[in-house]
Amino acid sequence: MLYYLSLGVLLGLAAGFSPGPLLTLVIAETLEHGIGAGVRVALSPIVTDAPIIIISSLVFTQLSGVEGLLGAISVIGGCYVLYLGYQGVRSRKPGIHQRESRPRSLTKGVLANALSPHPYLFWISVGAPTIVKSLDVNIFAPLLFTGGFYAFLVGAKVFLAVLVGRSRTFLNDDAYVYTMRFLGLTLGAFSIVLFVDGLKLLGVL
Repeated sequence: MLYYLSLGVLLGLAAGFSPGPLLTLVIAETLEHGIGAGVRVALSPIVTDAPIIIISSLVFTQLSGVEGLLGAISVIGGCYVLYLGYQGVRSRKPGIHQRESRPRSLTKGVLANALSPHPYLFWISVGAPTIVKSLDVNIFAPLLFTGGFYAFLVGAKVFLAVLVGRSRTFLNDDAYVYTMRFLGLTLGAFSIVLFVDGLKLLGVL
C-alpha cells in the first residue's frame, strides 16, 4: 500500500507544479482577487475529476472512439482558455469595479479543468489502470493512491496561491497590469496547445 501512496504523492506533486492553464489561472485569479480566489481555482480538480475517474476506470480498456470525444473537449477547452487569456490581456489598473465584481474563480477553474483533455488522458492511461491494479492489494490501496494524488495536486496549487498572494502587495499598478497581460498571453499560448492536441485527436493534424 505504501507503494501506491508514494506513487500518488509523486504524481500529484508533478501535476500540481507543472505549467498549464489551471496553474496559470490560479496565479491570475490570486493576483486579481486575492488568495481565496486562487485557492478556489486550486480546488477545482476535486469537483471535476470524480466523474472522470469513474468513467475512465470503466472504459480505459475500450479506447476506440475515445480520441474523437477527447479531441472535441480539447477544442472547446482551447476556446475557453483563449477567452480567459483575452480577459487577462485586457487587464487594467485595479479599481473599484474590480473589487465589487464577483470573481467566480471556482467556476473558471472547474470549466478550465473539465474542458482540458489532460485529466482524461491521465486517468485513462495512468490513473485508471493503477486503480484497477491496486485493487489486487486491497480496497484501501486505490484510496491511498487517489488520496495522495489529490492531496498533493491541490496542495501544490494552494501553496503557489498563498505564495503569489503574499507577493501581490509588492506589485504597483503598472507591474500588476503587465503581469496580468503576460498571464493572459500565457493562457493564449496554452489555448493553442489545446487546439493542436484536439485536432490531433480528431485526426485533422
